[in-house]
Amino acid sequence: MLKGKLKLPVPEKALRVFPDRLGSLVAGFDDKEEDNGGSDVAFEHGEELETFQPNGFKSDRASDDDEKFQEELEVKVRPRPDKDGAGPASVSRVIAADEKRSDLEYELSRPEINLEKLQRIASTGLPDGGRLRAMAWKLLLGYLPPSRDLWEKELTENRKKYANLKEELLQSPSKFTRKDGAFSPDEQHVDRDMDGPLQRQEISQEDHPLSLGKASVWHEYFQHTEIVEQIDRDLQRTHPDMKFFSGDSSFSRKNKEAMRNILILFAKLNPAIRYVQGMNEVLAPIYFVFTTDTDEQNAGNVEADSFSCFVRLLSDSVDHFCQQLDNSAVGILSTLSRFSELLKANDEELWWHLEFTSKVRPQFYAFRWITLLLTQEFNFQVILRIWDSLLGNPFGVQDMLLRVCCAMLLCVKSRLLSGDFVANLKLLQHYPDINIEYLLQVAQDLSPDTSSFRLSL
Repeated sequence: MLKGKLKLPVPEKALRVFPDRLGSLVAGFDDKEEDNGGSDVAFEHGEELETFQPNGFKSDRASDDDEKFQEELEVKVRPRPDKDGAGPASVSRVIAADEKRSDLEYELSRPEINLEKLQRIASTGLPDGGRLRAMAWKLLLGYLPPSRDLWEKELTENRKKYANLKEELLQSPSKFTRKDGAFSPDEQHVDRDMDGPLQRQEISQEDHPLSLGKASVWHEYFQHTEIVEQIDRDLQRTHPDMKFFSGDSSFSRKNKEAMRNILILFAKLNPAIRYVQGMNEVLAPIYFVFTTDTDEQNAGNVEADSFSCFVRLLSDSVDHFCQQLDNSAVGILSTLSRFSELLKANDEELWWHLEFTSKVRPQFYAFRWITLLLTQEFNFQVILRIWDSLLGNPFGVQDMLLRVCCAMLLCVKSRLLSGDFVANLKLLQHYPDINIEYLLQVAQDLSPDTSSFRLSL
């Protein structure tokens, strides 16, 4: 089996940080392990995160026909008018959107992709539907190399590795064909028409289901039973108002099964992290976007591609899921401290009010914002738009994530300044609807180096 310890990467500050190859979080996935400044750790469990009901959009489906439902999904994720400016889009906005789509299509068709230009386009929002967002996210996450000539080779290798992982790690030990000459399930079959006594097969102590030995394949199998049950419960709660993820249709069951495989594999291959409640929410946008890819080959490998990109995305924030690292320089408390400093640098009045007057500390609200990448604070359509900016940020996901979180406070500054502990905590744990483009512009304009930024409300 593929086993080993997790290498926790130390992010670089100047450039975006994603692994160069599939699964540097996944032990045994790379041919060579590089010394990236991390350390080998082996923790037992991560801390579970409290879950809240997400505010996704609804999509009604009349049948289980995949193609018809796919068309419906592409229609449903089209941007709705901004709350602050309802009404039909102006001609200029339509023209601008068409120009952006044309620029993106041209860039993605080039033999060598200009990642800096792609990041600039993504930061302003990628088109819904079709394969453009799926292709762009794969490039921004480093799953696809900039050179198109290398795409087929990279995709083939990574998809083959994922298939091997599933075959090896997602089967019950009873299905394994023993390499030591023991029997396989097919060899157990005895023809009832044959005369003579039944043949008893010998099973080694390590292969016995009741074995307590740590070397037993059954011991490891039963260790993950509780994790699998938690994953199943969380998948039932993933965007329950979206038929893509919920319900008893064959389409939704297929999607949940694929996401289940991804999360179980991640847990098994990363014993230092395992599965932490809420990872299903981080996986959901990736899996959803990749299903919109109209390329037949990509559509048939959504699960494998989603696993690879899920690993890459978590590499930028994996330390936040380790309770044992909370007080370290790479833990969640350090990140919350940087978030607090960012707010102080941009609006010291609001920072003082939250920290000392109403005493609403970042641990009470921003912990969930940061660890789950804002997937439970907005509806699904808005989440995709925010992630365009997160992935398109040249300084990495975490840099833009903290900016967005800070902007969320600035955009409700007047309400926060007039609120007490209870009112402010309720507001921040149930963030109101907002013009998302305005919010992202505020986030982009923030500077961690000065305190001169003020937002007029």
